Amino acid sequence: MSSPHDITKATSAQSVPGASAAEATSGPSYHGSYFDEQENHLLNVNNARQKLASNGSASSAPGPGILTNGTASDIEMRWWWRTRSLNAPSPVQQFGPCGRIMKNSAMVMQIQDPASQRLTWYKPPLTVLVIKKKDSQVLLPFVQLVEWLVQEKNMVVWVESAVLEDKLLRDDVKLDHESPKFRQVHEYYSGVRSRFLGLREKLVTFKDGRDDLTDRIDFIVCLGGDGTLLYASQLFQQSVPPVMAFYLGSLGFLTPFQCDNFQEQVTNVLEGHAALTLRSRLRCSIHRKAERRKESLQQASSNVIKPSVQRQYSNVGFTDSTACNNNCSNAALQPSGQNSILVLNEVVINRGPSPYLSNIDIFLDGKYITSVQGDGLIVSTPTGSTAYAAAAGASMIHPSVPAILVTPICPHSLSFRPIVVPAGVELKISISPDSRNTSRVSFDGRNDQELNHGDSLRVTTSIYPVPSICAQDQISDWFDSLAEGLHWNVRKRQKCLDELSDLTASGSEDTLDEFDNLKMFDS
Repeated sequence: MSSPHDITKATSAQSVPGASAAEATSGPSYHGSYFDEQENHLLNVNNARQKLASNGSASSAPGPGILTNGTASDIEMRWWWRTRSLNAPSPVQQFGPCGRIMKNSAMVMQIQDPASQRLTWYKPPLTVLVIKKKDSQVLLPFVQLVEWLVQEKNMVVWVESAVLEDKLLRDDVKLDHESPKFRQVHEYYSGVRSRFLGLREKLVTFKDGRDDLTDRIDFIVCLGGDGTLLYASQLFQQSVPPVMAFYLGSLGFLTPFQCDNFQEQVTNVLEGHAALTLRSRLRCSIHRKAERRKESLQQASSNVIKPSVQRQYSNVGFTDSTACNNNCSNAALQPSGQNSILVLNEVVINRGPSPYLSNIDIFLDGKYITSVQGDGLIVSTPTGSTAYAAAAGASMIHPSVPAILVTPICPHSLSFRPIVVPAGVELKISISPDSRNTSRVSFDGRNDQELNHGDSLRVTTSIYPVPSICAQDQISDWFDSLAEGLHWNVRKRQKCLDELSDLTASGSEDTLDEFDNLKMFDS
């Protein structure tokens, strides 16, 4: 069997892309170097470790040890470097002696390693949005955080206008009209209320659906459960400021921070000492059949109809059965080819109150894939793979994986398994022409509306992710959430074989006789 040194000596130019024939034949002369396909040059990693060793200081960085001849093997260097990355290895573009990938302009692409994604501020953050859940137990940490941000950090704090209407934070409530339990809780939070009233005039408020927060917020702090992070994602339909989520809810899968020492943790983030997880979002748009009919008529009228008649067609409204119902009045959810809504978890298509199966057609980049006959369909992000999709039997995907998860809801088929498709594709979902009923669609559990025959839902990955700040790093936070939030793979440990089992497994006659005596004694 050959040793790693022998393998290194036998390395050819093909095994190290970009290496010349002279470099390949000269043996292990890289001195700890390896070729980075993305940077397109050799990197000398082990040389620095050799200098540290010669100076009598040991390197604390993980990596291969220095071999006796002062050179680390190419295999060892590659193994060490790949363990530090969350990206898949860049594939070799030559296949055998003749085949290779054809070079074209579409190959020019740079993907940053998720493990190296860290937060930095190119100017100091001044405005912070604090989002809290509607729970009395959050009032004390909320007031403490806001007070500290205003007085110690001199930041402009934004809160939702509904916070100022909270009866527990107001002193003008008529307690005579309230229940005895509420009066008791109101009295309990008197100290918190007095501290908040001293800050009330320094806060900036907004109202969801009325005020646009785009380019107004530098930093977001969420106090509550996973719903607060989903709400923050909904508020920003384009670029999202960095989000720091504190666990004050029930599940806390997306909230890795604890409130015990929030001053130190927030200070570290404001100074730029934090890792980021870029949670991808889905861009969803609904295309109504009535809108397509109107567009086709307008296009036809511009070609063959007189201008006077064309003006009449431009004012035509469609009120047939394919038109949008009253629940679809929101312009952001009724795109005409341009507008869309971004979701962090999933978009769900279901049969609603109908007793019939949903019959949904799925197209991928214009190609028909399959039809769903069941209760519905879930199209989720990797972040949403641990939500509704996990309850429907899908696999859980790390949020740094660029993918879209398609999961059927109770399909009337024994072979319909969830699938994962590349993040760059566009999914088109429509009601089958022979479906007995329409379907309902919701976005992150909100804005439920109807999909009629002829309507279609377009879903693809958005270019605006949610930059979620990590408490530790991308890997540790996710697996800690799996263990603590979902109790992933929790099971009683299998007991080891006891001495009696070992004796019975030995097969000796003396042991079998002893075992028979034990059975007689037990009987």
